[in-house]
Amino acid sequence: MDIDSKIQEKNSVLNMLWNQLKWFPMKLINKINNIANNTINIGKNDPRKIWHASKVGLSLTLVILFYYSWPLYHSFEQSAIMAVLTVMVAFEYTAGATISKCLNIAFATALGVSLGIGAKYLAEICGKEGEPIILGFLVFILGALGTFTRFYPHMQRRYDYGCMFSVATFSLVTVSGDRYLEMVKYRISTIMVSVATVMVISLVIRPVWAGKDLHNLIIANLEKLASFLDGFECEYFQAIGEGSKDKEKGFLEAFKSVLGSKATEESLANFAWWEPANGPFRFNNPGKEYLKIGNLGRDCACHLHALSGHLKSKSMAPTEFHKRTEEGCKSIIKKSSNALKYLALSIKTRTQPGPYNAKFAIDELRAALLVTTKTISEEDTIDVVSVASILIDVTRCVDEISKAVGELSIKAHFQKEKKKKDNSPSAPQLQLPNRGIVNAAVEEEENPIGLIKGEHVVCEIHAIEEEIKAKGK
Repeated sequence: MDIDSKIQEKNSVLNMLWNQLKWFPMKLINKINNIANNTINIGKNDPRKIWHASKVGLSLTLVILFYYSWPLYHSFEQSAIMAVLTVMVAFEYTAGATISKCLNIAFATALGVSLGIGAKYLAEICGKEGEPIILGFLVFILGALGTFTRFYPHMQRRYDYGCMFSVATFSLVTVSGDRYLEMVKYRISTIMVSVATVMVISLVIRPVWAGKDLHNLIIANLEKLASFLDGFECEYFQAIGEGSKDKEKGFLEAFKSVLGSKATEESLANFAWWEPANGPFRFNNPGKEYLKIGNLGRDCACHLHALSGHLKSKSMAPTEFHKRTEEGCKSIIKKSSNALKYLALSIKTRTQPGPYNAKFAIDELRAALLVTTKTISEEDTIDVVSVASILIDVTRCVDEISKAVGELSIKAHFQKEKKKKDNSPSAPQLQLPNRGIVNAAVEEEENPIGLIKGEHVVCEIHAIEEEIKAKGK
């Protein structure tokens, strides 16, 4: 029995190994296909990444060819290695990030070399015995100050790499011995060749502008917020009792990316500060205004996140709340959604947005709440107040976003929106019996999505005075 069990175990192990070996080629082929498909998708989704990889390869090739072909550098293999490493470190995806790295490296090298030469000169004055003590003390002081400076928010945001590089260059110069001047020459020439190559290729060949990416990111975030409001209206009201659980709920996840976009927005705004004049903004890139809109968009997304919780807790059968406040909630959702779409379109087309005022919709919803809360149960009242208060907060956030977009349009010199010619027929004239003619007109500021200051009805009564005089006679 023991022999049979051992044989069975051995056969099972062999079978398992055979199955793994038999399916290994198929698994390997599938893995290769997945990697190839992912690579193709990355290139299709953003062809700029292919250009970026090509530009890095071109920069490395040019630097290596320069050191191989220039007679002056035939014996300086270490300089060529440092040049290649500098290219790899300095070349970033966006032009602003590349310029930031290159300028930080250039100025940090100049500062570190200058301080290093001064430290060597001071140490030589103190003689051979005092030289190591002076150099050690100066390296400690500069290393500590340079590292501590990196903790300042402004320095950390824009000059962090420069502080680190200046300390490294200073240390290399101080420990280079008596040939420090030769080392300085090699260091400066290496940085000049590498930085110049990287900056020229990054700015000339298909540059990726961080300012443009920030511009598009803010537009996409506003459109995601509007998409959530449209989906919420459809899911919460129109699909009640219709088995909406199987409906597409992509809008629930799309807006959540807005909550995590702060770091990306701040990084793009920082890199845009370094970029030269490009696009319509030229030298007046409004990075702070974009960040303000982004912060307000995240505040709005927080309210929408709370609103999404009511989708999970809502009952499938319509309640008294849905019947009595549906129109008010739909109105305020529609106005907020249209406003966000319009503001995104204004930023995209760089046109000044019209005014936004949802006071009428808020008052309408509040009036519905006052009537509803007096006639429904306490449990439904809590749901009414919760949803309605969140919608009102969302509307106020949209109002703040509208003001921020207005400030952006002024700072960035957006064009004024061209008014469309009104070719519509004149207001209808109603003939009232024995009362003359009544002209009814609705005054509304031109706006493609209904962002209006207010609605007014103007009635003009003609021939009433004549009728009164005739009766008097």
